[in-house]
This record gives sequence, C-alpha cells and structure tokens, in this order.
Amino acid sequence: MSGHAPLDPEKPETTPGHRISYVAGPSTVYDPADPRYWDEGLLKDEVERAFEICNGCRLCFKYCDAFPGLFSLLDDARQGDVRALTKGERDGVMDDCFQCKLCEVQCPYTPREGHEFALDFPRLVHRYQAVRKRKEGFTLRDRVLGDPDLAASLARKSFGLANAMNRVSLHRWFMDKVLGVHPQAHLPEFASATFEAWAERSGKMASGPGAEVVLFQTCYIQNNDPQIGKDTLEVLEKNGCQARCVGGLVCCGMPAWEHGDLASLRSQARRNLDVLMPHVEAGSKVVVINPTCAMMLRREYPELLEGEDRERARKLAAAVRDTGEFLWSIRNEERARWEFLSSPGPISYHAPCHLRAQAVGFKGRDLLRKIPGVSIITVMECCGHDGTYAMKSETFEASRRLGAKAFDGMKAEPAAQVWATECPLAAIQFDQHAGRKALHPMTILARAYRKDGFPNPVETP
Repeated sequence: MSGHAPLDPEKPETTPGHRISYVAGPSTVYDPADPRYWDEGLLKDEVERAFEICNGCRLCFKYCDAFPGLFSLLDDARQGDVRALTKGERDGVMDDCFQCKLCEVQCPYTPREGHEFALDFPRLVHRYQAVRKRKEGFTLRDRVLGDPDLAASLARKSFGLANAMNRVSLHRWFMDKVLGVHPQAHLPEFASATFEAWAERSGKMASGPGAEVVLFQTCYIQNNDPQIGKDTLEVLEKNGCQARCVGGLVCCGMPAWEHGDLASLRSQARRNLDVLMPHVEAGSKVVVINPTCAMMLRREYPELLEGEDRERARKLAAAVRDTGEFLWSIRNEERARWEFLSSPGPISYHAPCHLRAQAVGFKGRDLLRKIPGVSIITVMECCGHDGTYAMKSETFEASRRLGAKAFDGMKAEPAAQVWATECPLAAIQFDQHAGRKALHPMTILARAYRKDGFPNPVETP
C-alpha cells in the first residue's frame, strides 16, 4: 500500500482495503490541550498514517530501532499492511523511540518544513505514550528516573553512600531486579553540594531582575557536575557578560515526558516559569547549558503547556539561548576576550542530537576554533545514551550498539586527546564505551584561559 497518491483529507478512508491518506487530517494532533489528542481511535488512525508514510519513505533507517523494527514487521510478517499490526507490535515500535529527534530533523514532511503531511514522529510517540500511560499507569522505574531532582536530594542525604553503593555489584543486581536499571550502566555521580549552593556562597545569585543573562543550569549541573556551571560562568564573565544564577529551578521535565508523564512535566515547567519570567520580562536572556533542556524550554514548553503557562512559555522561548549560541552572538564585541594561555590541541567534537533539533548551529564548537592550535573533527552520529535509554536493563545493549558509529568517529583522529560535547550524558556514554569522557566546550574554553589548563602553552604577543 505504500507509495499511493494521497487522498482527500476531508474524506479519510480507513476501511480495510482502502488506501491511507498521507495528508494530515483530523487525527493529526500534537497539542494535548486539544481533546482529539487523547482520543484512542484517532490516535490509532494517526499511527497508521505515520507508519504508512514512513514505510513508503524509509529515509530514517539508521537512527534508532523504531524504524528498522517497523519495516521488518511490515516486510516479514504483515505484508506491508500497517493496519494488521497488533497493539503489542505498535507498542514495541514506540518503545524503541528514545526521542533523539534526528528523524524529525531529517524528515522532509514535517510542520517545520510546512509540508501538507505535517508528520512529526517524535511528537506522535510522546502522544502515544501519554495516552497509553494515562490508561495503564506508571511503573516505579518511570517515577524514579522521571524525577532526577528527587533522586539527587535523597542521594545527598546519604552523605556519599549512594555513589559508593552504585559501584557495589550486589546493589546493582538489586537495582536491575527491582527498577530495571542495567547493572553495568554507568550512572551519574551525585555532587555533595548543589551548583545553586555554590552560587549562593560565591555571590553569583541574582539579587533581582535585570542581569544581562540568567543561567538555567539544568538538573545535571545542579546535582551531578557543578563544575560545568562554574566554568560557564567563568567564560561568560571573561567576555564581559553580567551573568547571574537564580534559585528554585527544577528539572526541565524531559525525563518525565519521556515516559508520557504530562502532569509532572507541566508541574516542573510551571515552577521554572515562575522563577524565570521576572527576569525575562526585565530583558534577560536565559542561557541553558544542556541542549536537551534548551530544546524543552524553546520548543516543547510552548506546545505542551496550557492557558497562561503557554503564553508565558512563548515569551520564555524567545529569550532562551544555548551557551555557545549566546557567546557567538557577542564574539565580535569589544568586551569579548579571546586571549588564551593554553591549548588542548586537536579536538574530537560530538554534535548533540538535541542541539541539532534546535537548528541553531554548533557555536560551542566554532568558538573552540578561536583557541590557538585547535583543529576539530566533527561527529554527527547519535551516541545512543538518550536520557534513560542507556540505563534500562532491556535497552543497555541496544544503546551501545546504536552509539558505535559515534564512538568510532570520536576515535578516528588519534591526535585528538581532548573530546568535546555539550551533552553531559553523551560524555558518560563515551567514557563507558569509548574510554574517554568528553568535556563541555565551556569547560575547554575556561581551561584554555588558564596557563595550566592544558599542557600546550600559547605564546602571547
């Protein structure tokens, strides 16, 4: 059936034996505020329409397992008939999507392209999981992995015991059996004190609205690696930017939404809006360290929130900048300082999937080229970590397999002893499966400003 000419969207034909319209119709809904979003019959129609389009196109064969799995089912078991797929088979295809967004980036049929098919496969997966979880409920693992701030708060109260236990085989066996967290998966270490606590001690907190930039440090920097946040502030201040931190920010909501938990996402988003909007309304830019969080604030909040929160989210989205994106915008101003004292030499740079999804370029990478002695090899393959996908017992091996091209790409230049990526989870993935942890571009820039940051000194005029 694939490849048939599209039918009239006003007269969709869904009777078995008739062609499926490729053109967007009443079932094509990505807004959870629309009642059609939650209609199971319309959702099934939309899934079949999307599967029919993807089966006829097959451009996205190399990203996650969702598409190869779908194509295999249709070729080997269902004679190309998307309507013949069982619910379990549809569930399996959707579960294989880990929201890297690369299919949407490459797809020619998206709303972003203004195409009449209006296909956004990752958003359709979110819709599918939200409807499914509303009916089936959430697992304990969904709740634990969907709330990084709670997990980190409990870990800090253990005074380092949580980090130690995550390296104990018996404890990891228990996590595997009870939570479904793979015993070999490298888990992020928890910092003994939050980034926000450091910022308060260091006088980096905003006393009120009006700073040029406020930092959205993300839950990973807040709870796991505050040094990236410190390095980011150092680089911003070095370039004459008045940057401040704000208290009370929480997770962007992606881990919860990954499991279809719209209520938790909206609750977290509302808290972040309450904190950030006074600064946005005073003219501040919101610089976000993690590309996933920037994508959530910039692209997802305005689509997923409702009422007044949606209007506030649109204003916030206009103020959001990736760290490299913001610094690139001021690179030629008199205040910018690009005098470095040490150099990392050649660098292997990994382009994060969620940075690609924002279509703002790789400005962090481009800024690294300002360091003398730096040459860069760019790797565009997905690392396969993808939020919690690499942590789960049933997908750990798939994560390693799907990231293999990225691992090989990062190792392709032996002279590159320093690796870079804006994605902290990609850094963990590279550390585990490729033997080297990548640094955030802001960390590399911060170190290059220091004489002892890297072994290679830079001769100053």
